[in-house]
Amino acid sequence: MLSVLSYGRIVARAVLGGLSQTDGRDYSLITASCGFGKDFRKGILKKGMCYGDDACFIARHRSADVLGVADGVGGWRDYGVDPSQFSATLMRTCERLVKEGRFTPTSPVAILTSAYYELLQNKVPLLGSSTACIVVLDRRSHRIHTCNLGDSGFLVVRGGEVVHRSDEQQHYFNTPFQLSIAPPGAEGVVLSDSPEVADRSSFDVQLGDIILTATDGLFDNMPDYMILQELKKLKNTNYDSIQQTARSIAEQAHELAYDPNYMSPFAQFACDNGLNVRGGKPDDITVLLSIVAEYTD
Repeated sequence: MLSVLSYGRIVARAVLGGLSQTDGRDYSLITASCGFGKDFRKGILKKGMCYGDDACFIARHRSADVLGVADGVGGWRDYGVDPSQFSATLMRTCERLVKEGRFTPTSPVAILTSAYYELLQNKVPLLGSSTACIVVLDRRSHRIHTCNLGDSGFLVVRGGEVVHRSDEQQHYFNTPFQLSIAPPGAEGVVLSDSPEVADRSSFDVQLGDIILTATDGLFDNMPDYMILQELKKLKNTNYDSIQQTARSIAEQAHELAYDPNYMSPFAQFACDNGLNVRGGKPDDITVLLSIVAEYTD
């Protein structure tokens, strides 16, 4: 069974395609979440908004809407470590910091940094690695602030075109930047990046802008043109319509991931790196689909 979490049950007014900004109006995000865990976990949503080893959060504060995704590194399973524990704990900690007001909308990297160092200081042992992407909408300024570490990411679509996107961070093929907690004595062996090296961006948004935030399970299996085709089906800001479109995108990515004859973006990237690869990339998939709307409390 497909699990879908949906958020942003607010009264909002917006028109798809974008409207000119008007000073004095607060903005908000209406967001729907959908995803799949790969293999036997498909369609199962774990506690804490986790699809397989992916995790995500959506948090609301009086000054901002904040959302994030994280992709736990599956290789830890070979050492008896559940990769989902790290990504889930990271996202839960980010969510708590936002709800407690311990953040500044203009600095999502500070949210990620604070959450990561809380994990490092946690008295309960935690091992693992994860990518992370955080998106913040500042209600009053109508600006989006982002940070992205690794190969999760976001797209901003306006008028049927991608107007902003995150930059992927890779050390080398299929080895993204990642936050890690290693066993004692293995700190220099396990790949680990500082949250401070996350790619950052800030830009204005308009009413009706579509923001798609996802783990690499989506972007490795669906090129932009396929995503845009699905987003064209989103005709209004009705909550159910956003939910249905998020589901459609996640389902299509999941199907393509298991198509052995499909030349996926991941396969194309592999070929560009000298590898003979074809087919989709089976992976956990998390999709957060948001629309910028006028906020009415």
